[in-house]
Amino acid sequence: MSQNTEVADDGQPPAPEQSTRITRFLRVVEALGNALPHPVTLFAMFALFVVLLSGFLGWLDVAVPDPRPEGARGRSPTGMIEVVSLLNADGFRRIVLNLVQNFTNFVPLGTVLVAMLGVGVAERSGLLTALIRSMVLKANPRTVTVTIVFAGVLSNTASEMGYVVLVPLAAVVFFSLGRHPLAGLAAAFAGVSGGYSANLLLGTVDPLLAGITQEAARLIDPDYTVDASANWYFMFASTFVVTLIASLVTIKIVEPALGPYDAHAAGLDDADEHRLDPLTAEEKRGLKLAGLAALAMLIGIALLVVPEGAVLRNPETGGIRNSPFLRGIVALIFVFFLVPGVVYGRVTGAIRSDRDVIDAMADAMRTLGLYIVLVFFAAQFVAFFGWTNLGAVTAVTGANFLESIGLTGPALFFFFILVCAFINLMLGSASAQWAVTAPIFVPMLMLLGYSPEVIQSAYRIGDSSTNIITPMMSYFGLIMAFAARYVPKAGVGTLIAMMLPYSVSFLLLWSTFFFVWVFVIGMPVGPASPTYYSP
Repeated sequence: MSQNTEVADDGQPPAPEQSTRITRFLRVVEALGNALPHPVTLFAMFALFVVLLSGFLGWLDVAVPDPRPEGARGRSPTGMIEVVSLLNADGFRRIVLNLVQNFTNFVPLGTVLVAMLGVGVAERSGLLTALIRSMVLKANPRTVTVTIVFAGVLSNTASEMGYVVLVPLAAVVFFSLGRHPLAGLAAAFAGVSGGYSANLLLGTVDPLLAGITQEAARLIDPDYTVDASANWYFMFASTFVVTLIASLVTIKIVEPALGPYDAHAAGLDDADEHRLDPLTAEEKRGLKLAGLAALAMLIGIALLVVPEGAVLRNPETGGIRNSPFLRGIVALIFVFFLVPGVVYGRVTGAIRSDRDVIDAMADAMRTLGLYIVLVFFAAQFVAFFGWTNLGAVTAVTGANFLESIGLTGPALFFFFILVCAFINLMLGSASAQWAVTAPIFVPMLMLLGYSPEVIQSAYRIGDSSTNIITPMMSYFGLIMAFAARYVPKAGVGTLIAMMLPYSVSFLLLWSTFFFVWVFVIGMPVGPASPTYYSP
């Protein structure tokens, strides 16, 4: 990766001998991923496959013993879970009558749409961009790496803002400090994408994943609910763990490997576009007032939650579990982004009337067009999987197999995280991957005694860790374009080789932190989130 090494004929630095196998493996994964259909097509095919498979297994009268105790809601009266065929008249009628309802009742759809209304206003007003710039521009040169990674992790609250704003900005910051710009790009990319699930605040990904987890958990327990805050404690702590890991990898491994940067060779000696633009006086004032608005909202929410008998506590138990606060947290996320966004926009002039606010919300909805199409087919797949009992049968069979080989202890989660990380190499969308795997793994691990909340938090580690080395990640091409500004001959292999140390470090160290947090210290992964599950 060093600028001082020879360049191969294909424009990429020659890989060290010990890394050639890894590079070949990742290129095979890239080829396999490219061979996959579009995720929307994939879900349509999965749904059709479930219908056909249910017909075949129903014809064979496949069934497994129901592990749920006597009297449990949803337990089969016969004590057996049988595969229900959709490849008959009853199945066809059920599909036709519920096609629309499957879509509208799919929990992640509404939660993401509502959250994005608020995030869209904060983004359109310029608040999120200014906040990221402020964090990076104020950083001490000695701590700039840590600040960039930390800002990258926090940017996940605002969906794609980290990729579009912070990654190129980080390269500019390193370039202005006389350091290799790709090291700054790598640090930001590691924080934004490698640490995708970690954050101090709840973002749009939290309700999205929680909704999918809840649907999967109800294959075993029809009354189970998963709140958007299910992993908040663990992800809050993970913010600092990810920041530390990525900062050390940047300073100790990636930047030394890149070597000194030759700006003259890249033709960037006097490029104004690669210099920093400080915040204007209006932007600084807008940030201050938006910060005060956010603080006032936090105080207001605390008054509605913390005191005994507060409005947003559970009116029956007086506690936090299953309270309006946790169950309605998406509404709070919407307002929390909306109000500071409007305040900032009014100060800077980006928002002058209610029409601008409405336009910002409409723009946010337009960006979700592909997601909505994806959700339609994903909702059908999840519904069909539940109707046919294939999820429950697979879960019972898988749990019995794991018990037979003795793989039921907490160490099981290391294997689960690796499986999720591998699947993520070929199916880069977090929601798409979890919609496919959750109906299988959540019920299976629930039957082994682990809660859906803990299972989801482990999945998020595997999903995040390999985002930065898979070309299937939707922003991988954009990152490549940013890298080419500074190293025109950089290719896919260059970026993968540069990011691989982050992926390996995240998988090893973040997984270990999860194991210690949950099973050694015994800390919950979120508010009112149990570690273990019993029917």
